[in-house]
Amino acid sequence: MKTRLRFFTFAAPSRFYRLAGVLVPWLYGVAAIFAAAGLYVGFFVAPTDATQGEAYRIIFVHVPAAWMSMVLYMAMAAWAAVGWAFNARLASMLARAIAPTGAAFTFLALWTGAFWGKPTWGTWWVWDARLTSELILFFLYLGYLALVEAIDDTHRADQAGALLAVIGAVNVPIIYFSVRWWNTLHQGASISMTAAPKMANTMLTSMLLMTISFWAYAFAVTFARTRAIVLERERQAEWVHGVVRSLESNKA
Repeated sequence: MKTRLRFFTFAAPSRFYRLAGVLVPWLYGVAAIFAAAGLYVGFFVAPTDATQGEAYRIIFVHVPAAWMSMVLYMAMAAWAAVGWAFNARLASMLARAIAPTGAAFTFLALWTGAFWGKPTWGTWWVWDARLTSELILFFLYLGYLALVEAIDDTHRADQAGALLAVIGAVNVPIIYFSVRWWNTLHQGASISMTAAPKMANTMLTSMLLMTISFWAYAFAVTFARTRAIVLERERQAEWVHGVVRSLESNKA
């Protein structure tokens, strides 16, 4: 009799643990391959920008990192809300696992943005609406991590973190629409779902390759971190003892 996969098939931490263990190495491989291709196209194939010169090439890292910083926050808030509303253990674990990766991408976006801003604007930082709201996003990630780690009771920590994550989600549309709502130094979107791209095809190709790489890396590191959280939280479960015994026997 065949087993049918259903929506909640991998909602059980034990099943997700096994699935993630299979996927993580492949995701790291995909991330490495697409990053190598994206960086090669961006730095060696794409033409020099007529206005910004060679400095513009930082966008091939900066823009995908900025996208990921917002997408991962919304994913973190969504999983945290699901865990809070339905008392779903794995959802809360995923929210915790996403947060450090989201914070890392946000820092990368801010850091590369500063390197782009120095030759373009003549300064490392301006209190621009887009930059300021992105900085607030970074603090929201750090606040979530600090809050859930400060509370000893896991259930209460998940609930408190979910509340902060959901409230902080209002900042994401502010980041996205800031260049439309306010007169900012930050340039508008070069890629839109409703208009043709404002860049050469090679530039667009590099950016999309890097975006796929960042997505694969985000999945890989989040799944790996979730596996560690599952083992920590489910350490009393019999299947975890089996995993531990298997690891110990492999080391021996």
